[in-house]
Amino acid sequence: MIFANPNYLYLLLLLIPLIGWYIWKIRKNQASIQVSSSQAFEAPKMTTYKVYLRHLPFVLRMIAIALIIVILARPQSTNSWQNSTTEGIDIMMVLDISTSMLAEDLKPNRLEAAKDVAASFINGRPNDNIGLVLFAGESFTQCPLTTDHTVLLNLFKDIRVGMIQDRTAIGLGLANAVSRIKDSQAISKVIILLTDGSNNAGEIAPVTAAEIARAFGIRVYTVGVGTRGMAPYPFQTAIGVQYQNIEVDIDEPTLQQIAATTGGQYFRATNNRNLKEIYSEIDKLEKTKISVQEYSKKQEEYKTVAIVVFLLLLLEILLRYTLLRKIP
Repeated sequence: MIFANPNYLYLLLLLIPLIGWYIWKIRKNQASIQVSSSQAFEAPKMTTYKVYLRHLPFVLRMIAIALIIVILARPQSTNSWQNSTTEGIDIMMVLDISTSMLAEDLKPNRLEAAKDVAASFINGRPNDNIGLVLFAGESFTQCPLTTDHTVLLNLFKDIRVGMIQDRTAIGLGLANAVSRIKDSQAISKVIILLTDGSNNAGEIAPVTAAEIARAFGIRVYTVGVGTRGMAPYPFQTAIGVQYQNIEVDIDEPTLQQIAATTGGQYFRATNNRNLKEIYSEIDKLEKTKISVQEYSKKQEEYKTVAIVVFLLLLLEILLRYTLLRKIP
């Protein structure tokens, strides 16, 4: 049994003056003048049950007050407690949502493939704080660091191309992620940045953002997504969707420099299988063991105590106004 508000238990000390007051009142009500009596020559009288029970209403009242204080302290029970070692770090995922992510060299396209693999990665790390930053010509935080992965995965479903101004601001996206994770108290802080292009927007250079990340002890893993050579890209025309092969232009030197500056690694994903293998590799690289105390289930126990309090007060009232009723 544990208490959510244990400080309220100090109120139990109030019972001491209440009991003292009751004893003083009983003594005060005793006769203070002695007179002659022939009681010694009379036959002894049998003591009735009322004499033995006369203090019972007060006892019931004190027990009820004590239990009310226990209710205020919120008693709780758990099925089990255990100390265990688990793995957990803080991770910000940075995802490119520029229009080039609609290219279909990955299936069904780069963006959807990246979302699917990222979701699997999140499901495989239940103990991590994970957040999400999106960028194209601008950048914004889709989800701050959280352990509520259900909410995070639901937000993934709403990600689409065209949410913000087009182009590719890699430096701005990275800087936004750094600002979100820099104050974390975790021993290991990681950013996973996925893009399929070259920085051509934003007022922050990617290398500058990498220097800032290094200053805060943040490792950055960069992923360039796209086949080598040409990739099919869908264009909307008057007669429907038409495909045209466009050149895959990933600024690999800059992505490599970002990773090297922060102590991370650069990966190239040319198909869906490569992308899954990359996230699996990052998953293996980033494992930090931490000691935690776990419990299986917690539930409030005040309801049972409240029922007992009600019964005690009801019994006190019945006794006080029936069997133990005092006549002035």
